[in-house]
Formats: sequence, structure tokens, C-alpha cells
Amino acid sequence: MDFLSPSTFSNYHFIFTALALFISGLIFILSRKKSNSKKLNLPPGPPGYPVVGNLFQVARSGKPFFQYVRELIPIYGPIMTLKMGTRTMIIISSADLAKEALIEKGQVFASRPRENPTRTIFSCDKFTVNAALYGPVWRSLRRNMVQNMLSATRLKEFRKARDMAMDTLIERLKLEAASNEGLVWVLKNARFAVFCILLAMCFGVEMDEKIIESIDQMMKTVLIVLDPRLDDYLPLLSPFFSKQRKRVQEVRKEQIDTLVPLIEKRRSAIQNPGSDLTAASFSYLDTLFDLKIEGRKSSPSNAEIVTLCSEFLNGGTDTTGTAIEWAIARMIENPKIQLRLYDEIRSTVGEKKVDEKDVETMPYLNAVVKELLRKHPPTYFSLTHAVVEPAKLAGYDVPTDANVEFFLPGISEDPKLWSDPEKFDPDRFFAGREDADITGVTGVKMMPFGVGRRICPGLSMATVHVNLMLARMVQEFEWSGYPDNGEVDFSEKLEFTVVMKNSLRAKIKPRA
Repeated sequence: MDFLSPSTFSNYHFIFTALALFISGLIFILSRKKSNSKKLNLPPGPPGYPVVGNLFQVARSGKPFFQYVRELIPIYGPIMTLKMGTRTMIIISSADLAKEALIEKGQVFASRPRENPTRTIFSCDKFTVNAALYGPVWRSLRRNMVQNMLSATRLKEFRKARDMAMDTLIERLKLEAASNEGLVWVLKNARFAVFCILLAMCFGVEMDEKIIESIDQMMKTVLIVLDPRLDDYLPLLSPFFSKQRKRVQEVRKEQIDTLVPLIEKRRSAIQNPGSDLTAASFSYLDTLFDLKIEGRKSSPSNAEIVTLCSEFLNGGTDTTGTAIEWAIARMIENPKIQLRLYDEIRSTVGEKKVDEKDVETMPYLNAVVKELLRKHPPTYFSLTHAVVEPAKLAGYDVPTDANVEFFLPGISEDPKLWSDPEKFDPDRFFAGREDADITGVTGVKMMPFGVGRRICPGLSMATVHVNLMLARMVQEFEWSGYPDNGEVDFSEKLEFTVVMKNSLRAKIKPRA
């Protein structure tokens, strides 16, 4: 979801004077819209200012958006409204309302809101699985990804790529520890490992480490320019952002220039079998070249293929890397959890290297990962929803132009649903005291991947990666804090995903 951070807000202080000159004109222009909105019975929320709504209140609070929302929930309840300039956000934080919206009224709440101009460029006007409006384009793209790429059969084809990435991860950790008195950066190494897997799955061509790092850096640059700006909420201020718009175009060109050669290399390998002996037998790209889209005569263009590949890479890299960092932090905090997991690995596989078939038979590992997803979902808001037609929820109106946001901790930390929800306790799942279906099919108690029709299509792949990576890292190393006996700082910040505010640096000791 989009929001304006305090740091971004401070960068635009010079605009406030100019903004005052626009107020009277804006009020006139938006008066019809505002008069219409007065007829709607929107959920309650904090009073805002004319035109800008709650935008400056949020930004000037000095708090991360998720913390700002968390503090409003006890005041306004499980469904509330924030006015962010021209955007209306309806924020939902209860399991019952999430179930009503995404399961019982799933078809109505299955669309996406309008994109800001920057995201429109990088999504090729909503030509991605996650951004597409609910309709034929979304059905075509999602069906292709799920059936032709992320099915259980297809995922097994990339087992070799996962094994290689895991071996590379362990070697990188050993080398870094050897030159830094046993210390390693957790997130950086975990990100690189999963990024290597996704690159192999996406492009099916061999790359050296230098190329991989250059693609990774380019992807990070894309995420930076996707950060929301003030004119995303107040479009009439766009004349003040010409430099930023120019930068967006430059980064988009860099993205295309970086990925198109890889696309063409794969296309050549397919058209000339045997010409590239390093080429994989299958890749996500293969499904895109001649993809049939409902309502369209043409296959995706190179620019659209770049967008779909970028979605595949970005969707699984930071989410998995972040999960691993939180998992290692929790094991440092509670060595008993780490020891139990190591004992389970030893009793399951003995001396051999744990693989992805083994992790399916490890109940404690699966309990740890499920608790990890409950307590540390990749983001605190699921991808933004929108209704396909005016709807009602909890007796309130939900207009078609509203951003419908689901605040995940409001559900996964609800004391009415969970015992001692603040505690990280894998035993709640392992011992059978509590359970939750993360797909939402049998009920909604946690939704780290969303639920309903727009549930993350990469759910199965993500859980395979997190389980396998965590098992290998615990099997190979004993993890402890740095400095010695220091408490882990579980403060958070938002960087595409919710990461540790102070990136985790840990001490590792190879297992005997």
C-alpha cells in the first residue's frame, strides 16, 4: 500500500506555501466530489482538513504509517476511514470483516484501485498479476503463473536451482564469518540466495555473480522510485515534481535495458535448441512469449515481459529474505527454539544435508514458520483491494474509488483469536493448542499472503523457500547475538517489507 513517510514529508516542506495558493482552487474543483462523498456513510475516522484530509496529520506524526494506524484502531474500531488527499482509505483490522469482504463477498472486493503515475509506468498500466483490475487480463496472467509456473510439478523442476543457491548461501556465510570474527549480515545473505533462485526460475539462462548483483541493484533502484510522493495524493501539485518524473523515466529505461538482453538470450535459446548448453529446460519467460490474453490479439510486448519478470522477482525476494531475518532473530532471542529445531533436523536426516523433501516431514520446523508468518508477516498491509461496484461492509458504504486496506496485525495479534498473541510461541501450532489456515479457506485468523481470490499466487513457493533456507542455516550453524549476550532489538521499519530497524548482524559457529 502507498503512504507518505515523515522523511518524505519533510523533504516537501517548501511546497506548503505553494499548497496554500492552491487550496481555494482545489476546494472549488473538488467540491462536487466532496458533496457527493457527504452522502456516503463512510466508516468513522479522525477529522481532517479541507482537501488534504488526514495526509499531513499522518506525515507530521513522525510515526510509521502502521504505527499510526495501530493507535487509531482502539479509538475508531475495526473499520475506519482516512482521507489522504484525493484518496480515501478504508482500513479493516478484524478477522470477521476480512472474511466478510474477501471470502463471502470476494468477487466484489477482488479488484485494485487506480495506480499513481509512477506505478502505472512500471506496471505497464496494470499489466501484472498483482496490479491488474479484476477481469480478463488478471485471469489470464494469474492462470498462466499458477498453472504454468507455480504448480507443484513445475516447482519441483527447480529443485537443482534451490540446492545450488542453498550451497552458495552456506559458503558465503562461512567466508563472511571467517573474515569478520564470526559475524554475518543475515538479511543481505538471505536476500541474495533467494534472488538467485528466482532469477534461475524466471530467465532460465546462466549468469555470473556480477550480473546477478547488477540486476539486484537495478531492482532496488526501482523500489526506491516507487516510493509515494506528495503529488500521488494531490495530483495538482505535479508541476513541482518534474525532476522526480524524469528520474522515473530514466529508471524505467534502465530496467528495460537491463532485462531485455536476458529476455532475448532466452528467446534465442528456445528458438535454437542446443545452442546454449547452459540454458535450463524451462523458465517463467517461456510461458510469456506467446501468452494469450483474454480480449487481446497480441502477445505481451518486451516492455510488458520486463514488467512481469520484475513482478516475479520482487514479489519473492524481499518477503522471503525478511522472513529469514526475523526467524534468526527469534532463535537468537530464544536458544531453546533453535536447539529444538536443530534436534528435529538431526533426528530426521542424520548427517546428510537437509533438503526440501525432508522439511515436509518436520512438524516443529513447520510450526516455527507458521508462527513466524503470524507474528512477522512480510508486510503489515495486504495488497490494496478495491470494489468492482459500490458495496456495504459492516453497514458502511465502500465506494469504488476507495483504497480498501487490511491491517494484518489487527487480525494475527487479536487476543480474542489468539492466546498470548504478543509472544513468539511455535508450540501454539506444534502442540495443537491453536491452529490457523493461512489460505483462509476454513477461516481467517492470519493472512500473511492475503486470502480469497487475490491471495498471493506464490504462497507455496514462498513457504518452500523459507522452510528450506531456515533448516539449512540452522543445520550448518549455531546462531548467537552480537554483541555477546546482547538483547535483540525487534524495532521495525518499512522498506517495501517490514524489516528490522537495525539490520541483524549475528555470530555464527559451524556445527560440529
